[in-house]
Amino acid sequence: MSGSRKEFDVKQILKIRWRWFGHQASAPNPAIESHQGDFWSRGPNVTTGGTKFLDAGNLPLAAVGYRRSSQQDFQNSPPWPMASTSEIPAFEFSAEDCGGARWLDRQETDDRASEEENESDSSSCRTSNSSHTLSSCQTMEPCTSDEFFQALNHAEQTFKKMENYLRHKQLCDVVLVAGDRRIPAHRLVLSSVSDYFAAMFTNDVREARQEEIKMEGVEPNALWALVQYAYTGRLELKEDNIECLLSTACLLQLSQVVEACCKFLMKQLHPSNCLGIRSFADAQGCTDLHKVAHNYTMENFMEVIRNQEFLLLPATEIAKLLASDDMNIPNEETILNALLTWVRHDLDQRRKDLSKLLAYIRLPLLAPQFLADMENNALFRDDIECQKLIMEAMKYHLLPERRPMLQSPRTKPRKSTVGVLFAVGGMDATKGATSIEKYELRTNMWTPVANMNGRRLQFGVAVLDDKLYVVGGRDGLKTLNTVECYNPRTKTWSVMPPMSTHRHGLGVAVLEGPMYAVGGHDGWSYLNTVERWDPQARQWNFVASMSTPRSTVGVAILNGKLYAVGGRDGSSCLKSVECFDPHTNKWTLCAQMSKRRGGVGVTTWNGFLYAIGGHDAPASNLTSRLSDCVERYDPKTDVWTAVASMSISRDAVGVCLLGDKLYAVGGYDGQTYLNTVESYDPQTNEWTQVAPLCLGRAGACVVTVKL
Repeated sequence: MSGSRKEFDVKQILKIRWRWFGHQASAPNPAIESHQGDFWSRGPNVTTGGTKFLDAGNLPLAAVGYRRSSQQDFQNSPPWPMASTSEIPAFEFSAEDCGGARWLDRQETDDRASEEENESDSSSCRTSNSSHTLSSCQTMEPCTSDEFFQALNHAEQTFKKMENYLRHKQLCDVVLVAGDRRIPAHRLVLSSVSDYFAAMFTNDVREARQEEIKMEGVEPNALWALVQYAYTGRLELKEDNIECLLSTACLLQLSQVVEACCKFLMKQLHPSNCLGIRSFADAQGCTDLHKVAHNYTMENFMEVIRNQEFLLLPATEIAKLLASDDMNIPNEETILNALLTWVRHDLDQRRKDLSKLLAYIRLPLLAPQFLADMENNALFRDDIECQKLIMEAMKYHLLPERRPMLQSPRTKPRKSTVGVLFAVGGMDATKGATSIEKYELRTNMWTPVANMNGRRLQFGVAVLDDKLYVVGGRDGLKTLNTVECYNPRTKTWSVMPPMSTHRHGLGVAVLEGPMYAVGGHDGWSYLNTVERWDPQARQWNFVASMSTPRSTVGVAILNGKLYAVGGRDGSSCLKSVECFDPHTNKWTLCAQMSKRRGGVGVTTWNGFLYAIGGHDAPASNLTSRLSDCVERYDPKTDVWTAVASMSISRDAVGVCLLGDKLYAVGGYDGQTYLNTVESYDPQTNEWTQVAPLCLGRAGACVVTVKL
């Protein structure tokens, strides 16, 4: 075999290899076969004579080569025709020895195969211009997967180029006109960033065909800054441009810019500007920013009303503020004084709005003396509508027995004025919680605030002078008579004089100043004795005893009397009730409940006494006798009435009044120490789930403190 033919063979192999690596093997296209004669033959696959020929179905290279008469013949001869199929040459690939590739004439396949193999083995198979040897079929291994090229920073480089075109005003196809400023730009870039421009340029509207687009009501510098942002993705936010940027970004529907501007304004909130940001967010439809600004205003309302922004608000905005339940204020008098300050800032213009705005003040919740002063105030004296509102509030105070019928939005306390709910201690999964949590109605959230100095179970808690008094209980080994006082403002504990008697399972309540510790168990026997704490003398004294010993008793104050409800007497749970009159120092039996209850929660609302949950079985069979039922006692008729039951049974449930709703906190359902909390609305007779405790607990003492 000549050197020229050897060189020709290698070139053909390299061509075939390149074709195979660049294109997936497939059958030749007859329509263009005459132009692909270098790689394809119209002849059939040949497998005779024991020689393996390439086949598109089972070999990497599906190709049949030309005659190897000479290189000149190859170059000069036109694409076949052939006289007969016997003249069709074949390209052989030997899989066994991988010795190389050869051209064979069909008539001499068997004789030439051995000779060509030897010649191929002795040859270096080099190209005329390369020293690399095609030594084996490994150089022609098939590609096992597609390869893709990913340019680094392609998008960044492309936009840098586009920015350069913008800077030099090259290839621009639209001009944005804002005021006296003309801003050339590229439709493609604007549309890719802004949904506003995308809708404008990709739909059949007039602006899509205009070379100049007038941007009405858009600040020119803000528009230019946002056009630059479309090319660079960068934007400088400053206090002096943030409002223009946000309003323009809202128009152009640049959601990322809107979000960034809103976050910037959230960080700038202050009592001096929160009202303006709140109004601006409302006008722009930025709901998240409006919500944050509104909450900030409500939380810091006492500081907000001292700033100029409040005095400059229109009457419509003042009405929105006064209607809110969420403002953080100590009492309703604060709101009334803020309204009067606003009216006096421009008395001539604002006097006409006074009666409309006064209707948003919860006048029935003001002190009677405060209402009397209002009646004689010159601002209200000559206004008939204001006088009607003042008389309505006075009637609420003069006719307390009619208050259930006088309920209205003006008799509903604002959330911050009702105080904070505290849940103290109780039994948990660790057999004794020392933690204290508080619940705020405005935030609907429980937060850990403190820990008791030691573990207490079946103790009592009362509020005296806005301080929590933790009384008696047991520590797991012995029954206690100790008393501790927690100040929620200073977050400090102090030790108080102990009771005369060790008690756990007692009830504690404050009546007309003194605090009472009722019943319980001293570790040996059930108690009917009652002690009273005199805060002036700082000592405990006994008062009249109950008619029945009671432990795990529920106590509450109603109409100047102390009520002891249910409990256990050592043999069974009780359904009897008795009340103590401090003026006569006597206990009197009342109507019995319909069910026996130990571990019952008791509270009062609007002249009624409520008994909630508990159990009515011996200790050996608590699970099957837990109670979810609720009864209401009317002292005028001496009758108990069933009302809506809780969603689940709760033994040792903590119960307290917060605002105009009753709260059932935690408890035990027979298997779990509950962290769930539900509130009862006496006006609708419905229970509603509220935020859960941080820790599941039963027997927690729950009280309300005004901070």
